Amino acid sequence: MSGIKGERRAELAADIRRQLGSEATKRFLRTLPSFRLETNTPEHFRDLLDQLDDIETRAANGESRQ
Repeated sequence: MSGIKGERRAELAADIRRQLGSEATKRFLRTLPSFRLETNTPEHFRDLLDQLDDIETRAANGESRQ
């Protein structure tokens, strides 16, 4: 892959990740039945999902894990 083509691909991947992690996309996905969190989900699983959201947000913002 040439340098310019590789850079464009990396930029496209970064744009897609940014858009998928945007609040607007998250709100939209929550309206879809497949992505809605069930009300009877155990607290432990909700906590794990919250932790996953935090880690993904930090990764999208370029922050390191700590």
